[in-house]
Amino acid sequence: MSELATILGATGFVGRRLQARLTAEGWDVFAPAKGDRSLFGRDMGVVFYCAGLTADYDQRPFDTIEAHASLVSELVRAGRFEQLIYLSSTRLYDGQAAAVLDERAPLIFDTADPRRIYDLSKALGENVTLTRTEGRGAVARLSNVFDWAPDAPGFLSQWLIEAARARDLHLDSSPHVARDYIHLDDVVTALITMATRSATGVVNVASGELTANGEIANLFIEAGWHVTFSRDVSPAPPPRAEIARLRALGVAPQPVKDVVRRYLEGLRA
Repeated sequence: MSELATILGATGFVGRRLQARLTAEGWDVFAPAKGDRSLFGRDMGVVFYCAGLTADYDQRPFDTIEAHASLVSELVRAGRFEQLIYLSSTRLYDGQAAAVLDERAPLIFDTADPRRIYDLSKALGENVTLTRTEGRGAVARLSNVFDWAPDAPGFLSQWLIEAARARDLHLDSSPHVARDYIHLDDVVTALITMATRSATGVVNVASGELTANGEIANLFIEAGWHVTFSRDVSPAPPPRAEIARLRALGVAPQPVKDVVRRYLEGLRA
């Protein structure tokens, strides 16, 4: 008998790849459409909560609250799941006064900052998942997820997509900006592993390393691309997410530079 999974947000960036992998591995996957109220009247198995807003959260604050906190509250109240894995973000660490943060670190937010609605709503979704599910909830805090599928979001994803079309790249950023990047396939592996190993608590789903744009640009230059940046600023780096808990689950994310190098080799071939 195949294992049942329910994916909320299955049409999104992570949800689509997760659904494809689960289906290929023989899971019975239910992917309800947005607004499908029948969800709360059926058994859900393992719920992967991939619903959320990223780029436009500041323009859609009330939709952000609905997606990150209200819907998961309804789902937990219904209670018809074996396990709930809530997708959050290491963005919650931005602005915290530490160079390295693990999952146990308390989070501090400025509640008067309107742009903190993303962090606060995600934090509420995490709290509901961790404290109201009778031990059946886990949180995956994702760092900067990238891929090169045509509609993959994010700075590095767009950079890689553009590299397939042009050899001269002018990027609206600075070579000194550093981020923790993790490939989409490693994220999906981590989520499925959290399900099969019945993980609880918070798990940082990240590479555990900060990589500067300039380091990635050097790979492009070595492979024959020409890369320039529009800015030359050196912002303070975000805190680095500790990934000991992820590694303890047996997941070892690929270093971003290895993934990019192989991708560029494939383009050249």
